[in-house]
Amino acid sequence: MQNPVYNSYVKLLAFDLLSLTQTPSSSSSSSSVSEPTFSRRGIPLSRAETLGTVTFRDHKPHKFLRFLIDDGTASVPCILWLNHMTSPYLARRRRPDDLRLIADSSARFAAEVRVGVVARARGRIGCYNGKVQLTVSDVVVERDPNAEILHWLDCINLARNCYNVLPGPGPSSACKENQAE
Repeated sequence: MQNPVYNSYVKLLAFDLLSLTQTPSSSSSSSSVSEPTFSRRGIPLSRAETLGTVTFRDHKPHKFLRFLIDDGTASVPCILWLNHMTSPYLARRRRPDDLRLIADSSARFAAEVRVGVVARARGRIGCYNGKVQLTVSDVVVERDPNAEILHWLDCINLARNCYNVLPGPGPSSACKENQAE
């Protein structure tokens, strides 16, 4: 049975996200490129959520937005792809209407991300130049002044009651409650 948090957006503090263990995956597909997998204390993870202050922003229009989110423990490198309409890879895999919606959403996200704002980013855990990064699927600028401390508390609570629990037949009850929120 696959770990129930594998395809969930796990809430992690930056130092925890950047210290994930990377192992090459054994790809069973016909693709010659195998994506690395990441784990925390032996539990495989594929997606994560982080929240903090945007401290760096590098925008290449119609290509990508690269930015750093600093939560006070470290800075998480994030990339938001903006090339949905020009990518031959995506053109083969998505309908044009879907690509337009995704491209419009990504452009809105990119416009909101500015240095100094508090942002919540969710995405796929990946690796670039040997370092962990988040390939962002959505980013939201937080307006609640308590968002950062609430994220910290969520991360600590989930680490203690869910992520640090040894893999077993299923997640602990605290994990089920917190992942549903």
